[in-house]
Parts: sequence; C-alpha cells; structure tokens
Amino acid sequence: MSTTYAAITGWGKCMPPAVLTNDDLSTFLETNDEWITSRTGMKERRVSHVPAMELATVAAARALACAGLDVGDVDLIVYGSTSYEEQAPNSASGVQFALGATRAAAMDVNSACTSFLYGLSSATAMIRTGMVRNAVVIGVELVSRYMDWSNRNVAVLFGDGAAAVVLQASDREEGVLGSVLGCDAEARATLRIRGFGCGYANRGITLGDTLWDFDGPQIFKRAVKGMSEASAKVMALCGVTADQVDLCIPHQANLRIIEGVAKYAGVPMEKVMLTVHKYGNMSAATVPVALVDALEEGRVRPGATLLMPAFGAGLTFCSLVVKWGDRVTPRGTSDRALPPATQTALEMVNDIRAQQDAHGRSHAGLTSMVFVESQS
Repeated sequence: MSTTYAAITGWGKCMPPAVLTNDDLSTFLETNDEWITSRTGMKERRVSHVPAMELATVAAARALACAGLDVGDVDLIVYGSTSYEEQAPNSASGVQFALGATRAAAMDVNSACTSFLYGLSSATAMIRTGMVRNAVVIGVELVSRYMDWSNRNVAVLFGDGAAAVVLQASDREEGVLGSVLGCDAEARATLRIRGFGCGYANRGITLGDTLWDFDGPQIFKRAVKGMSEASAKVMALCGVTADQVDLCIPHQANLRIIEGVAKYAGVPMEKVMLTVHKYGNMSAATVPVALVDALEEGRVRPGATLLMPAFGAGLTFCSLVVKWGDRVTPRGTSDRALPPATQTALEMVNDIRAQQDAHGRSHAGLTSMVFVESQS
C-alpha cells in the first residue's frame, strides 16, 4: 500500500501596500531608526487598509491559481491567525464564502505566531490519513488594529500581511515530512494581550484598547530554546543533518532570535531566509510570506529540504522539515487584488491612535484585572 503525502503545489501572498517606517514611528514614540534596527533588525512594516479576511482571501486565490487548482476542488481551508473580525462565525468560513469554495470545510487555528505552521501540520495529517485531498492553509495577521501604539516595546515590532499555500495529496515523498510541536506554558504570561477575549467582556474595557505584557528577555531565551530544540528533534526524526538543510525559513520575530536559532541548529546565516527588515513580525503570516518571497527570489530549488521553526504566545513553539517538489514556478496567476489604499500607513496608525484616545484608554482597568489562572 502506497504512502500518501501532502505536496505543497501552490503559494501566494498579499501584502498591504502602505509602509510604516522606523522614522514614521519616531513621530509619536520616543525612538529612532538606530534604536529599532540595532535591537530588532527591523526597518519597516506594513499597515493594512482592509480586513484580515480580505488579505487572506487574496493570498488564497493567488495560491490556488499558482497550483492550477479549481476552487471547487478545495476540501479544507485552515485560517491561522490571532486576528479575527468576529469570534463567531470563524474567519475561515468568510474566506470560504469569498472564494466560492462551497465544498470546503473551514477551521481557524490560533496558536499565535505558530498558527500557520500548526495549521500546515494539521492539514498535512488530514491529507495523509485520507480525510481530505486538497487544502488551503493561510497565515494572516492584522496586528495594527489591536496594537497598543503607546508602547514602543511592541509597537515597533509588528506588521500586517498574509500568505497561503495549497496542499494536495501525492504519492511522492514531498511536503511536510516531520513536525515537532510544543508549548512552554509555564511562561505563557510573558506574552499576553490584555483586552481581548471573553474575560474582558462587560468589564468596562473599550473595544480595541489593549495592554501588552511583553517580557523581552524571557521571550528571547525561551524562543531560542524552544525553536532550537524542536529543530534538533525534527531533523533527527527525519534523518536530516544541518548541512542537508538547503534553506531555513524561520519565524521573523527578531533578527537576534533568528541568529540564535540558526547557530544552535548549525545552519549558516547565508542559508536563512530573512524578511524581518522589510515586514517586521507579522505573527502567523511571517513564515508563509517568507516562503513565498524565497520562491520569488529563486532561493527554493526543486527537491530542496526546508527547515521551518517558529514560536508564539503561549509560549507555543514548533519546527517542521519540508521536502519541496519539482515545481518552483506558478502554473497561473489570479487577478484578485486589494483596492488601492487611500491613506499612508502613518495616517492610518494616527487615526487608530486618535480613536483610542477619544474613547479614553482604559489601561488602569486592564492593569488591575487578575488573570484567570491566578484566581484558581
């Protein structure tokens, strides 16, 4: 009996056109380009003028065109993100409707920055067990709408964007060959966005006003450890050595974190795909966008072995080994696109800041709220 694999046959991204630079951030935060670049490696990031589901739909349509797969043949849509227009219905169903993928099941996966890779691993397992044959996996984030723009420790880090891949059942050994998923839950409070979720409902918290807990040193240490150990385990599981990795496509959280993971994995930086300088940290979208960029730049060769590590709030972590197929060019293109942006990124951010100020920031209320686990 032959083994079924889940080949990656299509890819597509959707990046908002509006660019927010470090100099833009310095107009309302006590910071500058040198401070941000030296600590993060980031120079600019994108701010979206459309909802996350629209970014996701355009990325998915482009991935389907790239694969040459008819939307009617899609069995599953996985929406990996922390950015939802509504808690219910889920966002994957919105993409299903917008695409016209009427046969597809639709589910959201939220493991923060690892959401795309967790979704990719889940969809691969479903294909390999015969539950579905064709899937679209999306990584998308719209952080600008719920950012605490008064906190320079987080406001300089994050950006908006989306990318998607198409998975199809195949008898060739390609796609995700191994996954190691984990969670360092002891440290979950080191990265927390207060103001989101049912715990804050009817508590006098203004919608869109958030307070970010972000313990940089702890996150750095645990992120490097989690991604490095997961990478070592998945490479051993797949019988892959560091010198056999053709390209590492990591979560783009911070240049120094990426350098630390590459060092422990034994992968030289010239084999690491970097987008952190031009997109910042797009949470769930970072790995798929970096993958699409790598393909567009000719850095993914036919038959390449890819290593994809990531970490996120929770603190979730993972690493995947992916074997690329023969094709590195699209079969087709999609004419689906975003409407033009009528504001600059800085104008959009200033509008968000003005709305937050007009509603009266409720940080005092958020600070005084006791976490659920502290009450048990």
